[in-house]
Amino acid sequence: MIKIRLSLYFLIILLFGVNNVLAEVKLPYIFSDNIVLQRDEPLKVWGWADAGEGVKVSFNGQQLRTKADRKGRWVVNLKPMAYGGPYEMQVSGKNNTVRLSNILIGDVWICSGQSNMEWILKNTDNAEVEIARANHPKIRLFKVDKQMLPTPQEDLKGGEWLVCTPENVKEFSAVAYFFGRDLQKELDVPIGLINTSWGGTNIEAWTNMEDLKQFEEFRGVKPRVQTQTEAEREQSWSRYRKALESDQGMAEKWFSPATDITAWKSMELPVEFGDTELGKADGIVWFSRDVEVPASLAGEEAQLSLGVIDDADETYVNGKLVGSTDVWNVDRLYELAPGVLVAGKNRITIKVTDRASLGGIRGTPDQLYLRADGQKIPLNGQWKYKPAALSTDFNIQNFSPNQYPSELYNAMIAPLHNFAIKGAIWYQGETNAPQGYRYRTLFPTMIKGWREKWGKDFPFIWVQLANYKKPVEQPAESDWADLREAQSKTLALPNTAQAVIIDIGEANDIHPRNKKDVGHRLALAALKTAYGKELVYSGPVFESMKVEGNRAILSFSNQGSGLLVKDKYGYLKSFAIAGADQKFVWAKAYLDGDKVVVYSDTVKNPVAVRYGWADNPDDANLYNQEGLPASPFRTDDWVTITQNR
Repeated sequence: MIKIRLSLYFLIILLFGVNNVLAEVKLPYIFSDNIVLQRDEPLKVWGWADAGEGVKVSFNGQQLRTKADRKGRWVVNLKPMAYGGPYEMQVSGKNNTVRLSNILIGDVWICSGQSNMEWILKNTDNAEVEIARANHPKIRLFKVDKQMLPTPQEDLKGGEWLVCTPENVKEFSAVAYFFGRDLQKELDVPIGLINTSWGGTNIEAWTNMEDLKQFEEFRGVKPRVQTQTEAEREQSWSRYRKALESDQGMAEKWFSPATDITAWKSMELPVEFGDTELGKADGIVWFSRDVEVPASLAGEEAQLSLGVIDDADETYVNGKLVGSTDVWNVDRLYELAPGVLVAGKNRITIKVTDRASLGGIRGTPDQLYLRADGQKIPLNGQWKYKPAALSTDFNIQNFSPNQYPSELYNAMIAPLHNFAIKGAIWYQGETNAPQGYRYRTLFPTMIKGWREKWGKDFPFIWVQLANYKKPVEQPAESDWADLREAQSKTLALPNTAQAVIIDIGEANDIHPRNKKDVGHRLALAALKTAYGKELVYSGPVFESMKVEGNRAILSFSNQGSGLLVKDKYGYLKSFAIAGADQKFVWAKAYLDGDKVVVYSDTVKNPVAVRYGWADNPDDANLYNQEGLPASPFRTDDWVTITQNR
């Protein structure tokens, strides 16, 4: 009988593995020391154990027992609790006890989006001072490990809760930190920040496939097949990171005008790497070219246009970094300060990093130019190039692109659905700008999908795209303006708010370094939307227009203490006006009490007005007395540049 029992025991081990026979009770990664749990709401604590195993959870005077189901899953529901702590939690099974310490109860916020949400504190304005001040024991930080998967997951790839200290916060999302810091200061309750963001991503990647399939173009999308194990994917990532870190060009300062490029190979630009001898290789390629600049333009301000560069670039002129962008589908237009250009030979050098799929300097020939004082010097044609870290062996295609529909949702959002939260903040849209009009359906679809999975209409607050790229000389269409309008229209959803930052972007950098004001404006919106505080959280918002003669009279909500013109002469700027011919011209505008009057002597019968309608409306200067900028808008519904893309 003993032999039979032993044989049966070892048979079970062979069939199911030791871990399944002697499994330990396990919690998901979101549960760790230093965690913040959501106050005033029922709380789920869940995990895994052997099928049928009894599990006991003890926390803050509550003791609950349950059993794991046939698949080994278990869950208990804690009663709502007021903010406080620190506490400890014990989760016990038949073979082990998991103990969590230094737990706080407060408010938990999801912080998601692309690179501007991901942007870390140490790379922002005044970083050293802000980091040194960042001792906040009641703020806790959780960074979700990056992962892409074809189906919704039950657990994250990894992560742990950390107390907000100078050491822990310097590599954390700057926007999330400043947002959380302002909330904690105002509310005096613990704040938990879950940073689940990834640069260069589109909104489709963060949206549940069930929700995307209401759109025809996604109905035929099938889950991407994973061809690597987790260990193999990590090895691929490791090889790729090491290759980029060993960039020969940076080590040898190829960006210096003293670099001898005569032996480098030549390539016709613009071009896609796949159409050249580089083929499907990924990594880093340096491009360089000498350009003759006449003495009359030396020392002048200038603009360097390079079109789209896939995926990322760092661009130098005469050894000086003039701009960098880490988004694959954005036109590069960098402003050169006076003194950068010299008479005679000028060296332009571009470091191109291609992470996966297509790569190259992929704009149109007329997008490559240097312009100063009204003169344009074409830059399309022959460039010298030299690979610095290039390979076809990274196997990057097995974990990229990070824009595949639903894959970030599956791996970085879905595992959090059982975790109670107060709300979410969102900073994304740059990647979707070329199809900005579609965002007016994609964005609310994502929000509603997240809310459905969490089971409540939690506050959802986002950052409207900043001003970016070269200011326009004449009124024109704009894909970034289209996307901003789509963001504003999403305010039709309940329990939403928007932080407008049209005044703190940077023309030559898609990643503005002023993240403090971004976080502050998000916090103002949260204090109003999520907490019901009586305060001014938004700048003026267009409400209505009436026409009297050749003048358009505009009304606004969210005026706060009154409208304000930020101009020492009192001139309102960035307004354009058009008649029935749909041809916009710059308009004159002025305040008349709580109204704005807009007109042009060339438009006798105005039909439409636009404000801040450009990629970079750098002169937009309508605010309220509280110092918050008006949101860009248009009064017309005419077809825009991205509407049919």
